[in-house]
Amino acid sequence: MNAPIPLSVLKEPAVFSELQLQICGIRLQAEGIHAFDLAHPEGDELPEVEAGAHVDVHLPGGLMRSYSLAGDPRDRSRWTLGVLREINGRGGSRAMHEKVRVGEVITVGAPRNAFALDSDAQHSILLAGGIGITPIKSMAHTLVGQGKSFELHYCARSARHAAFANELREFIPEDRLHFHFDGGDPAKGLDIHGLLTEQVDGQHVYFCGPGGFMKACADAAKHWQAGTVHSEHFKAPETPKDDLAISGSFEVKLARSGITIQVQPDQTIVRAIELAGQRVPTSCLSGLCGACKVDYLEGEVDHRDFILSDEEKSRCLTVCCSRAKSSCLVLDL
Repeated sequence: MNAPIPLSVLKEPAVFSELQLQICGIRLQAEGIHAFDLAHPEGDELPEVEAGAHVDVHLPGGLMRSYSLAGDPRDRSRWTLGVLREINGRGGSRAMHEKVRVGEVITVGAPRNAFALDSDAQHSILLAGGIGITPIKSMAHTLVGQGKSFELHYCARSARHAAFANELREFIPEDRLHFHFDGGDPAKGLDIHGLLTEQVDGQHVYFCGPGGFMKACADAAKHWQAGTVHSEHFKAPETPKDDLAISGSFEVKLARSGITIQVQPDQTIVRAIELAGQRVPTSCLSGLCGACKVDYLEGEVDHRDFILSDEEKSRCLTVCCSRAKSSCLVLDL
């Protein structure tokens, strides 16, 4: 493995695509959830990050997965990841739990953030479901540090399923932190619709968690003002079959490489690019992380991601899942 880059000599660390970081601690946080602390092997400061950011972690077996940073963004001595072991997942969480050990140096991608706090919010409502507490916790750290108004509602099956609970109690005022344990029956938990029925001017809502929780939050906030509802998915939401239809074949031109590629009806753009000998970084393969975000120069895109803003969709796409509405797309590759 290459020697780690001393981050103290990097003027702008964010331009570097990968970092070599050491696992300096693994802690049991809740039922099935471990916290992984990462630091630079030489003790150098880590790059600056904002609340809501995530990183790609390169795992044994060639896997790469995205995990949110759960620590205080002001603490540049280490990054903390919260990982739920998913038995029926794609193998990433099992690799983290079963193969990663304290003292090992692993490859971590530069931070990306598609779930940032809005600086104009006068009051923020933070909603976390299960492992969705990871980016929400980092937001709470920032809002406390800035002295801003907020409230955090953490929904979990039980107290033993609530990760970082003791840490949250240490830095969040008691009247702003609310735990909701439903015993596995959402009807006995937080009344999300009741909480979000009325939007006061200046309020923003942020939510992250499992699929059912995300849908409940989105439905409850669908009447809120545009630009005041923020979310991040850990898994791609289930999509109606009619919306999953694969379009026909189309061409993709790589402007800088001068290559024209035919994308077949059963292929993704990124797979067609790989078969042509080109490489685009990927992680989630479902339009959630932004690792494969690419600018396009011409054509009409059938966006199928869950991360790009309307402004971003006017100039870029995620090549892991999006397709073309036009006969050709010209990519800035």
